[in-house]
Amino acid sequence: MNHMVLDTIIRGGTLITPGGPVIADLGIAGEQIGAVGLGLAGARVIDATGKLVLPGAVDPHVHLQMPAGPVQSSDDWETGTLAAACGGTTTVIDFVEPGPNPPTPFPAREGGEVLPSPRRGGAGGEVSDSANHLLAALAARRAEAEGRAVIDYGLHMTLIDAGPATLAAIPAVVAAGCPSFKTYLTYAGFKLTDDAFLSALEAVAAAGGLALVHAENDAGIAFLKRRLLAAGRVEPRYHPRSRPAGTEAEAVERALALADVAGCPLYVVHVSTGRGADAVARARARGQAAYGETCPQYLLLTEKEYDRAGFEGAKFVCSPPLRTGHDNAALWRHLSSGDLQTVGADHCPFFFRGQKDLGQSAGPFPSFDRIPGGMPGIEARLALLYTYGVRPGRLTLERWVEVCCAAPARVFGLYPRKGALVPGADADVVIFDPAREVTLAPATLHENCDYTPYDGFRLRGYPVLTLLRGRVIAQDGEFVGPRGGGRFLHRSEVCS
Repeated sequence: MNHMVLDTIIRGGTLITPGGPVIADLGIAGEQIGAVGLGLAGARVIDATGKLVLPGAVDPHVHLQMPAGPVQSSDDWETGTLAAACGGTTTVIDFVEPGPNPPTPFPAREGGEVLPSPRRGGAGGEVSDSANHLLAALAARRAEAEGRAVIDYGLHMTLIDAGPATLAAIPAVVAAGCPSFKTYLTYAGFKLTDDAFLSALEAVAAAGGLALVHAENDAGIAFLKRRLLAAGRVEPRYHPRSRPAGTEAEAVERALALADVAGCPLYVVHVSTGRGADAVARARARGQAAYGETCPQYLLLTEKEYDRAGFEGAKFVCSPPLRTGHDNAALWRHLSSGDLQTVGADHCPFFFRGQKDLGQSAGPFPSFDRIPGGMPGIEARLALLYTYGVRPGRLTLERWVEVCCAAPARVFGLYPRKGALVPGADADVVIFDPAREVTLAPATLHENCDYTPYDGFRLRGYPVLTLLRGRVIAQDGEFVGPRGGGRFLHRSEVCS
């Protein structure tokens, strides 16, 4: 062992490593992990006896301060990352949504549906060329987070078109630290046709990047939505009927096929169905560079939530929608087996009162497609996966840490700086008490939202201490760190 001076020792805990639980001390030197072993000495000792010690969780899919038509997601960079820290997450990856180039009037609704609103880069969004346009949008998004994010963060660039100038800009975006690119197969103003999608995939692959895809069949959704609304079926319970499982399954298969043609690694976000997960598993089995993400809501909630009395079902409107208990079980199996690689929150919160209830008040009649789509979930992700994954035996401890911490870091080029308890990694550490009991409710969470979809969920196992780069930022469920201490993570590679 070298003679590195260790500032802090986390002693007596069980470290969760890729090989399984290990009883050892963790030594921190400055902002990094300095040593792992027994009998380490340092100026400060944190007692973790009886507790689990994990790398800080990495959430690869959040939407903070995101414009969506006439509203904006209710968590900004400060409130959202503060909530994440209290839940044991020390890194998030959000999105840049540049406006069209050249700037044009942008639709906020499709048949009344509230859609994300692409951000405009620079002053008024007017820049001279597409490379500058995308880079200005990236800089503007970073400026929103700078001095406000309390944990570290990365960004995915959204491609809303595949014109020659946009595709030519992709290498510059990669060089600026953003090598992952979000694409959509649905939503007006965002969706790419198959030929445009294939062009984008080829350009991303040539630049050494990774493509993300929101995979739902746009034409099928539009057809079903028109039929439902024409029949006066406008309540929240009709939302999942407008986007049935087949619309996801077909689009996932198609996206994977085109990514295979383009030779581009593809990450399928928020897989909600067993059929979608099956498609990812088949692609991986044939050797394709394919990755699948699911979310706690698709593991734990079902479409029965849309049948709640009154307008309460609106709280659960998200796309893709909640599915069946059969889908829940299939996703758990795929997550356990490794066919799905990560769990992201897809945290996109809107207040029930004043935002979600637009579906009651906007336009001439109530309609499910006027409800802002998305739900809160950034804070409880890690603990939910422990209580409902590890405790019932669906996930081992090491698999839990893999899907919540290591795999998101690995896929998006942050490993082993993030997601690992190894010397040289950032000292992002969570001490997790497997016996701590917490009942989820808006009052027990820090998310800036007036509801939680997990209201009343009784968890056993919860973070009690969160460190970011060696500094305690959350303790016993409260944020104690500095405001604005998060840093932008410049990523030079993906899928390491």
